[in-house]
Amino acid sequence: MDVWSTDAAGARDRYSYWREAICRSMFNISIEAAPERFSARLTTRSAGPLRFATSESSGYQIIRSRRDIDSAPADHCAVYLQLHGRTVFEQSDETCAVERHDLAIADGRQPFRADFSHGGRRAIAAIPRAMIDRRAPWLRRRPLHRLAANAPFVDLARRHLLKLAADPATLSESATSILTDNFCNLLALASAGDVASGRLAPELHVEALFAFCRQNLHNPDLSPQLVADHLGISVRTLHLRFQKIGQSFGRWVLDHRLEACRAALRDPNHRALNISEIAYRWGFNDLSHFNKTFRARFCETPREWRRREMPEAISL
Repeated sequence: MDVWSTDAAGARDRYSYWREAICRSMFNISIEAAPERFSARLTTRSAGPLRFATSESSGYQIIRSRRDIDSAPADHCAVYLQLHGRTVFEQSDETCAVERHDLAIADGRQPFRADFSHGGRRAIAAIPRAMIDRRAPWLRRRPLHRLAANAPFVDLARRHLLKLAADPATLSESATSILTDNFCNLLALASAGDVASGRLAPELHVEALFAFCRQNLHNPDLSPQLVADHLGISVRTLHLRFQKIGQSFGRWVLDHRLEACRAALRDPNHRALNISEIAYRWGFNDLSHFNKTFRARFCETPREWRRREMPEAISL
């Protein structure tokens, strides 16, 4: 993990320090800003060909010109997650404004401009283009894509990127590789648009299946038929997908509902809810069954778990 900050430079030198030490030396891009008001901080980590960063700054612009690209080619996709503030991207006659929690995917082989005039904070991933092309060939038609915060799969992709950009001490190299694969799958699913589910690559099909189940754990009517109908596959195919991970559909759903309830029981934001309300919110419609399976899974009752973790919380 490497950290750079303009705090290390005098007020008059911050802009020139950032321009030379970070933008030109590290990323081969140009920047424009008001020097006397400029401040920025960048945290980066690398894992093989993968690069992740979090960036926070006052207002400025970055420009990667054709000349910059020719002098330092980069065959990658840059994925930006807007955490605070607003960014406007321009690439190949496309313009998109990225608001909080939106994602933007830009082709690193093409010139682009990013306007950070509103300041803010961003998480960034630079991923080899081949990893994206293999999963989402439809992205080749347009170099710049905005994925709205409320679009399917974007929330899951956002969580993956935040984890990948975090302190490397929390992630092993193998965990980083697995998370990046999942992240690329989610980007492909989020950008698929009108691509028919049955035409997705097999690994995306599986990721779509799990993502749909996670998003519908709260629905007590979640069933193999409901999921199969949504994805346009047979119930038999759905069961085969789960067999490949050594679980049944019912077991997978139960385990994930129990984990969700366990987390909610210790979440301060859910202190006003009693145990039965939490169970019903996550798709359980039989409180006796919930209590029994919770105890079998975690070796204590929901009441014991909540009392131990949150003694002041409301329980049954």
